[in-house]
Amino acid sequence: MNTDEELVRSADGTRLVVRRAGTGDPVVLLHGSGGGLHSWAPVVERLADSYELWMPARRGYGPSDAPPGRKSFKDEVADLVAVMEAVERPLHLVGGSYGATLALHVAAAEPDRLRSLAVFEPPLFAAGESLRPLLDRYRAAFERDDAGEMFTVLNEVTRVPPAVVAAFQAAAGDRRPDPVEARRSALGWLHDLEALADDGTDVSRWSSITVPTLVMRGADTWEPMPATMAALTRALPAARRVVWPGQSHFATMTAPDLVADTLREFFDEFRPTW
Repeated sequence: MNTDEELVRSADGTRLVVRRAGTGDPVVLLHGSGGGLHSWAPVVERLADSYELWMPARRGYGPSDAPPGRKSFKDEVADLVAVMEAVERPLHLVGGSYGATLALHVAAAEPDRLRSLAVFEPPLFAAGESLRPLLDRYRAAFERDDAGEMFTVLNEVTRVPPAVVAAFQAAAGDRRPDPVEARRSALGWLHDLEALADDGTDVSRWSSITVPTLVMRGADTWEPMPATMAALTRALPAARRVVWPGQSHFATMTAPDLVADTLREFFDEFRPTW
């Protein structure tokens, strides 16, 4: 699979690196917290034969610029407007985790630029006032480069069950992440938490989104994600929901064929029939 990278400049001058692959109808894929240009790669490999896929590294995640101050969803919507202007055509928008929350913000603000919307497990419960003490703890841990405390805070934000955390730690064994990449990811998480802390948890606000929407989740993802996704589906006027048996919040990595097939089937509904 051949890929290209190009630079897109947001309205405030922030430079965004965007990876592009494939040809066909355009699809923009938004990565979650801790991700980057690589996040959708397993899915992209399975869609590049039919679609033009755009994968921006969101602000705060290298090689894109980090924001000079506190980040907001308004900033990231402006970033996506710049990306969509580079695409130059109405597009399918896909987001995973935090990227799915951002995709909802984009769809609410810029519906005329979208042909469809697909969201995978946006953590809509992790926002607002309750997140601010966790943001403060994370920022303090980031400043003293305390990886253990940052990990603990993020588990509290995402509400990952202890058994799942233990399983990941066992699977990792003695492997340690590259320190440069780990710091880059930690910085991205910090800015994402800033935006989430200033956001809200009212799912009903997304009822203004009338773009055809697919809400995706794994059957094994822990609460409150299932209840949140059910509420989101009810709030969206043009939404349908798909639940993948045996999958969790990591389905884009553990089951890329399933994710790609689901998206392809959804996008195919918008192809001309003549």
